[in-house]
Amino acid sequence: MHKAGFVNIVGNPNVGKSTLMNLLVGERISIATFKAQTTRHRIMGILNTDDMQIVFSDTPGVLKPNYKLQESMLNFSESALVDADVLLYVTDTVEKTDKNAEFLEKVRKLNVPVLLLINKIDLTNQEDLVKLVEEWHEKLPDAEIIPISAKAKFNADVVMKRIKELIPDSPPYFGKDQLTDKPARFFVTEIIREKILLYYDKEIPYAVEVAVEQFKEDAKSIHINAVIYVERESQKGIIIGHQGKALKKVATEARKTLEHFFQKSIYLETFVKVDKDWRSSDKELKNFGYQLD
Repeated sequence: MHKAGFVNIVGNPNVGKSTLMNLLVGERISIATFKAQTTRHRIMGILNTDDMQIVFSDTPGVLKPNYKLQESMLNFSESALVDADVLLYVTDTVEKTDKNAEFLEKVRKLNVPVLLLINKIDLTNQEDLVKLVEEWHEKLPDAEIIPISAKAKFNADVVMKRIKELIPDSPPYFGKDQLTDKPARFFVTEIIREKILLYYDKEIPYAVEVAVEQFKEDAKSIHINAVIYVERESQKGIIIGHQGKALKKVATEARKTLEHFFQKSIYLETFVKVDKDWRSSDKELKNFGYQLD
């Protein structure tokens, strides 16, 4: 008998969903940085064994949208409640249990198994953790609560064991050699965006989107042309930096990560263009692959 199922990861921004996803899948699929709102899409990572296929889904952090891009991000998060066989609701030891109560109420009404994972337990003590577990038990009485540390890999084996027990009998949904539902170009844009998140401050990373204009692959190498879009001329200057040094650093670090990811030589050219208010434009957001309906 073969088991297969969709295990969807949801929660508020910055609780460690992407770190957990990468840990469970065993591959670096999702951007995981210290900044909130890092994940903008719903990203699948597929774990295959001979008798099992687990389709993990990382989603953007739940937030009240202020502009069209954030509306799309919330759509991705809410869609994960619809098709889950098992839901992983990730919180941490700092977050209050009443944050985003409306979304939490939708989770409470689900008819699928919910594993409530309290992440970052290395940042608290036993007494406070016990209180937190009790609070969460009141909020989500049907959920199974598991304290974890994704960074320290603590209790990841317990989570995985429960997932394997809970997913249904089913043939695989994807080819057994498939790692994700996203094309190679998507990971190029995510890796470049990750470096921008790491190297620039304040609003700059959130005003940036990346598009791949050329992706030519042969047996040993990949040639990539990527465009970094910003909303203002002033942002373009910051991204490029004095004598182009800032952009060069981003491109160099992205190329190293891409070579590790694709296991090939990477030739990467980056350009910066201004696309005014792309975060609020239906047409532009659809071009960048966001879900608006």
